[in-house]
Amino acid sequence: MEADMDEIIAGLKNATLEKSSDRALPLLKHISDAEANLCDKYDIKNDLLELLQLAETNVHVQVARCIAEVAKTENQRTKFTKEDVIRRLTDLLRIPTTENDTKDMSLELATQLCRALGNICYANDDARNIIKELGADERILALLDYDVDTDNEERDQFVRVRCGLISNYLLGSDEIAERAVELKLIDKLEKILNRCLVDVDQHEELLLSILPPLSILTEQISDLYFAPTLNKIIAQILAKCTNPDIAESCLALLHYEAQNDDVKLLLAEEGLCETIYRLLEKYKTFANTDEARVLMKLACDLIVLILTGDKSMHYLYTTPLLKCMEDWLDSYDVELLTTGVLALGNFARTDSHCIHMVEKKIMHKLLSILAKNNGTEHQMTLQHALLSTLKNLVIPKPNKAAVIDAGLVDIILPMLEIHQAPVVFKLLGTLRMTVDGQEKLASQLLQNEKLVKQLVHWSQTSEFTGVLGESLRLMAWLIKHAYHHKDSDQTVLDDSGLRKFVAVEGAVASMVGMLASTHLVMQNEALIALSILTTIFHNKSATESVTLDELLIQAGVGAKLAEQITLNGETMSKELVENLQTFVKQLHTSSDALVKHLQEHNIDELLKTIPSLVEYCTL
Repeated sequence: MEADMDEIIAGLKNATLEKSSDRALPLLKHISDAEANLCDKYDIKNDLLELLQLAETNVHVQVARCIAEVAKTENQRTKFTKEDVIRRLTDLLRIPTTENDTKDMSLELATQLCRALGNICYANDDARNIIKELGADERILALLDYDVDTDNEERDQFVRVRCGLISNYLLGSDEIAERAVELKLIDKLEKILNRCLVDVDQHEELLLSILPPLSILTEQISDLYFAPTLNKIIAQILAKCTNPDIAESCLALLHYEAQNDDVKLLLAEEGLCETIYRLLEKYKTFANTDEARVLMKLACDLIVLILTGDKSMHYLYTTPLLKCMEDWLDSYDVELLTTGVLALGNFARTDSHCIHMVEKKIMHKLLSILAKNNGTEHQMTLQHALLSTLKNLVIPKPNKAAVIDAGLVDIILPMLEIHQAPVVFKLLGTLRMTVDGQEKLASQLLQNEKLVKQLVHWSQTSEFTGVLGESLRLMAWLIKHAYHHKDSDQTVLDDSGLRKFVAVEGAVASMVGMLASTHLVMQNEALIALSILTTIFHNKSATESVTLDELLIQAGVGAKLAEQITLNGETMSKELVENLQTFVKQLHTSSDALVKHLQEHNIDELLKTIPSLVEYCTL
């Protein structure tokens, strides 16, 4: 075969020298039909360029086809990455004529030129830059102005390779993509997409070619947002199409566009979420392949994404979508179920919505689902979604008692066995919101030794900062809401919760360590919790041999206070400073050892350096 190719290449060179198209045409066809790598060792660039100078369209077609075939290999692609070749190919590139006698040849030439240029441009920045510097991109993009309503094989191939060339070219750089936008590429694509709306199924081939360049533009240009008309067209195509590849492209584009809140509202008002709901309801029984599941997840994610916008969420709360998402709580499909939960969680971002949803007993459905999915073997995504939604629902004060009575705490406490950080983070946040203002519940949880031990463990070992922070905050909130309104001088004071808390190894140390948090709100919560501890439980033995004062000293309370004042003294709020003063004052009335400990860390002098405290004293 190599010997045959030697002969063919030699013949081509002779035909080129003689400028004989009759001899060159069959040789070009032989080269085009051969395996691409058989030509790798030959340099036929100059010969083909010479043939392109002939004034014969049929020769141009065959040369372009030949270049397209041999340029499939990187070696030959490099040889044809020359300005003279690319200039000649783009000079020949014209919008196919509509005159009947030349239409077929004109379309074939445009097709083969697109293939040649497209293959040369593949993963080839040098070729792309030559096209840009020549200004030939304008001629390439002008191919989109050709009306391709006729339905035949030649037209389909042209549609594919035209956009293939454009896609390969756009993948070069941000600068190339931005220039394409300046040359009205998006307007041209929108015009074609709008025409496809008349009969989406009939224009499948055209749509499959037109949508990828739009996707590439969104990848190459950050914050590229289409005109509202284009986003509406893409949403309408999604509603009408039956081709899963087209649906996936539309969903991916809308995903990108819906990062913008204005687009979220536009798509909400366009009824896209309801459209997706109807499509998923119609096709859910067919979602039994990996590809179909990916498409379903993409569609579900888009509903949730649109609901993350405040305006779009408020708008959709007044539409049937709320009921649709509630219906999905009964779905056997975990993707639809999870989407329903996440959607309701996004609706539950205002107190009024949360109160309304609890009044409608939606939380009973959510708790029932969580009760069946609260183990280590259950799906993390669903658990995370349920906890996120329940956390939102329990925030308004009127909801707390109802959700607690419905069994929230008993259902989520077994989830302490789960150690997946995202789930743990939501679990702790949900508990923290639930105990807010709930003295009885806070007291009960404070006495739950397993819970406190786990919180201490997470607060000291977690590599996930969210879990570490929520563990500390939950401990502080349990103390605050169980004892904040109690007086240590009461005749009968049940301090069993605090006694059990202090007895847990590391619990006091965790609260002391919280003083050095980078977040001022957490520092304040630590001061409140520690003040309650020292007020109510002062000098009572935590164990048979260790007092609270000793635990505070062992935890290095003086060093943490010094660190807190040194790093944050200038930015402390008035409330934080007052709580700091209160805590230090309580420590001064404790044991001599604790007073000496504070002196060793110069706490009294450091307090005088806090600007707001100095100003307050001066006034």
